[in-house]
Formats: sequence, structure tokens, C-alpha cells
Amino acid sequence: MTPRAATRSARERLLAAAGELFYESGIAATGVDAVLARAQVAPATMYAHFAGKDGLVAAYLEQRFEVWRQTWDEVLAERTEPVDRLLSLFDALDRYREREGSRRGCGFLAAATELPPDHPGQPWLRADSRLLTDRLRELAVAAGLADPEEATATLLLCYDGALARSAREWTTPELHAGDPVRRARDLATAWLAQRGHAVAH
Repeated sequence: MTPRAATRSARERLLAAAGELFYESGIAATGVDAVLARAQVAPATMYAHFAGKDGLVAAYLEQRFEVWRQTWDEVLAERTEPVDRLLSLFDALDRYREREGSRRGCGFLAAATELPPDHPGQPWLRADSRLLTDRLRELAVAAGLADPEEATATLLLCYDGALARSAREWTTPELHAGDPVRRARDLATAWLAQRGHAVAH
């Protein structure tokens, strides 16, 4: 165990290991034994903190959601111009990727394809969708967009497309043609400018 890992609690090590493995290999493909081995934690210790693998998955998604929300909050706090605040979605995603090493697409979208409807992790998938939709709508209203619903749907399409493209380029590196998140931001910026909402410089 590294000195840094030794300073973490068993719960923190389990969440860190689960986060890495679930994101790298998928939830279904990652067994509890692999998480225990990476976290260097005994099975009894894991079950003292989580109600089995499903509980660990839910905690992983909760932590991922909170880190993502806090990152977006942080970026928003640095922005004052309304259209720039609307585009902060992409800047927050860029900052999140740099900090967390998330280059394989969206962990929430990946989890949504694996978890059954009654899984305890589902509330965090819904929370992510609500955060994206509700916050973008509020920012679109604040920016004076004539149709906030259309703006929300368009920016979400750019956002989801960037994440899907990131996943595709991860598996097929020869298709790489620049950063998908920055390209998505440029597309969203152009779409807003066409509607008379250019970013102030």
C-alpha cells in the first residue's frame, strides 16, 4: 500500500478502487474481488460499509455526481456573463476530465446501460439528468434565450455527443480529430451566436 493510500479510510479506498474499476472496465465486468484487491480491504470490511456490490455501485455514482456538481458550481462561480455561464457546462466538463482523468465518455451514461430499473444507483443517474436539464434551463432563461427548452435540448445534445465521441475515440484512437468537448463548445457557441447571443469578449 502506498503512503497516500494508507492515509485513506477503508471506505475511501473502496470508493476510489470501485470508481477506477467501474469506469475502466464497466460495472458488470468488475467483480467485488477485484475492488477488494485494489483497495487492499477485507470482505468483512467492505460489507461493514456497503450492502454488497449494489450498495458500492450506488455510493460510487453518488460520489461521482457530487464531484461533478461541485466542479460545475466552481466554474459557474467564476463566470458573470450570462451566455458564458450557459456555456460553462463544457468548461466544467473539461475541468472535471483533467482532474479525474475521465477520457472514456460519461460514467453515468455507461451505468445507465448496465443497471436495472430498480437498482439503488438509479437515483443518482436521475439526479445527474435533472441537474443537467434544470440548470441549463435556468441559465438559458437568465441569458434571455427566446426558447429555453430548445436551448437546453441543443446544448445537451452537444454535451452528450462530445461524451459519446470521447468514448468512441478511446476505443478507436486513429479516429481522433481534436478534443470533442472543445468542438462541442464551439458548436454550441456558434448556435447561440446565430440566435443573437454571442459570447462577450
